[in-house]
Amino acid sequence: MASLKDLRNRIASVKATQKITKAMQMVAAAKLRRAQSAAEAARPYAERMAVVLSNLAAGVSQGDAELPRMLTGTGDDKTHLLIVCTAERGLCGAFNSSIARLAREHTNRLLAEGKTVKIICVGKKGHDILRRQFSKQIIEFIDLRDVRHVGYEEADMIGRKVIELFDNGEFDVATLFYSRFKSVIAQIPTAQKIIPAQVAPEDDAAATPGDGGETLYEYEPSQQAILGTLLPKNLSVQIFTALLENAASEQGARMSAMDNATRNAGDMIKKQTLIYNRTRQAQITKELIEIISGAEAL
Repeated sequence: MASLKDLRNRIASVKATQKITKAMQMVAAAKLRRAQSAAEAARPYAERMAVVLSNLAAGVSQGDAELPRMLTGTGDDKTHLLIVCTAERGLCGAFNSSIARLAREHTNRLLAEGKTVKIICVGKKGHDILRRQFSKQIIEFIDLRDVRHVGYEEADMIGRKVIELFDNGEFDVATLFYSRFKSVIAQIPTAQKIIPAQVAPEDDAAATPGDGGETLYEYEPSQQAILGTLLPKNLSVQIFTALLENAASEQGARMSAMDNATRNAGDMIKKQTLIYNRTRQAQITKELIEIISGAEAL
């Protein structure tokens, strides 16, 4: 049985931990507002970019030799590139592990089909998880720990690396893994194919939101030239959107995890305090019995 001193030390330790988790929860809540606003502001731009690409792709012939390879693909799917975006830090519940689990399941499925898999890890936690099983498949680790606020520059840097690999024939299909922010308690691990570019069906692309019918466009220069310019930019936009979604999801998951930790610490303090009081009462009772027994013996 623990002594009173051990119980006091245990209670003091849990109280100190509770202060830390409470402070982390408040910091995460403050960061969440900014991160959520940035993620929500980026969604309309990414969606309109997708609509523009869909309209352009709907107006060209898929057999056209001048179409960018980022739209048509290489014609094969033997080599897959997985871009796994996670957080640089932990203490955010299952946020990192859920993204890594989705990427791991996808990788195992591709390897079982005889495909070649290459992985780019964006974020330390995802790299630490995946390298235990797929160290041979990881070709690059992008560390953003020194970046205070992730901006478009970092996403564009990653996008240029991916395009360079694609132009060099290093892969056929690229898939982006991240966590889409839904709410503080709900983050959705998402796998999004980015090369070849995914465009809406022709019937959906011909109509823009709110016009109620088909709209005809004239392009200058050619649609192929515009696609060749927009597709690399769209790739960076998709990566940037994923990083913003990840940032909001990370803070939401950390806020929820630290709130649970604070509550659990409070329950533990109550339990340990009760044990301490009972132990102290038992010792006082024992000492009184010894004093009374000694007095009666005299």
